[in-house]
Amino acid sequence: MKKLILSALSILFFGSLLQAQAPTTNNNSKIDLTGRPADHFMIQFGSDAWTGKPDSVKTSGFSRHFNMYFMYDVPFKKNPHYSVAVGLGIGTSNIFFDNHTFVDVKSPSATLPFRQLDSTANHFSKEKITTMYLQAPLELRYFSDPAHPGKSWKAAAGLKLGTLLKGYSKAKNFVRPDGTSLYGSTYIEKEYNKRWFDNTDITLTGRVGYGIFSIDAGYTATQVFRDGLGPVVNKFSIGLTISGL
Repeated sequence: MKKLILSALSILFFGSLLQAQAPTTNNNSKIDLTGRPADHFMIQFGSDAWTGKPDSVKTSGFSRHFNMYFMYDVPFKKNPHYSVAVGLGIGTSNIFFDNHTFVDVKSPSATLPFRQLDSTANHFSKEKITTMYLQAPLELRYFSDPAHPGKSWKAAAGLKLGTLLKGYSKAKNFVRPDGTSLYGSTYIEKEYNKRWFDNTDITLTGRVGYGIFSIDAGYTATQVFRDGLGPVVNKFSIGLTISGL
C-alpha cells in the first residue's frame, strides 16, 4: 500500500523532470484541452484492514470500502500534464469480524468491548463495524496525454479530509452453536453509536492507472477510535478507482 503511494509520488516527480527537460518543440501551450471535462465522478471500491490491532480484535472475511466523490479538475496553465483536483463526497468502511466476536457499541463502559464468545454460545453468523465520513479529497495529478485522459497513463497523490457522519455495528442471522438460525437468515441487528469513533479523518492517498481505471491506496493518519476509547488502530485500503480523470 505504501509502495503504491510512493509510486504515484515518483511518477509525479519524474514526470515533472521529463517535462522540464523535454525539447522546446514539445510546446505545452499547444495542448488542446477544450474537449476535456473539468468535473466528473470518482468511484472507489476495494479492501480495508486495520493496522496495529491487538490479538483480541479478530477480523475475518472481506472487509471493504465504497467511496463516491464529485470532483473538479484544474489543469496547470504552464504545464497541462499536471492538474489539481478537489471534491466532496462520501467514504465508507466496513470491517468484518470473526463470527464469535461481539462488538458491543451500545456498551456504557469506558472502552469499546470486543468480546470473544464461547463456542457453545449463540452468536451472529456475520458481524461488522461501519463508519461513514463526509470527505473532501484533494489530488495532485499527472497525465501522460492530458488532451485524451481516456487513453492516458496517469498518477495522483493527495489526501482526504473527513468528518464523521455515522458509526455503527451490524450483525446478521443469530444462530445456535450448531449453525441453525433462531430468527431466520434475514434477521439483522444494528446499533448506532458515534462516540467511539474519531470525528476527524485524514487519509493519505495515491493511485496509478490508465484511462478511466486506476489502482488506489490509502492510509489514515488519524486513528479509527478516539483516544482511550478503543484499540489504537489505523486503517489502510487498496482498491479500484473508476474516474473520468
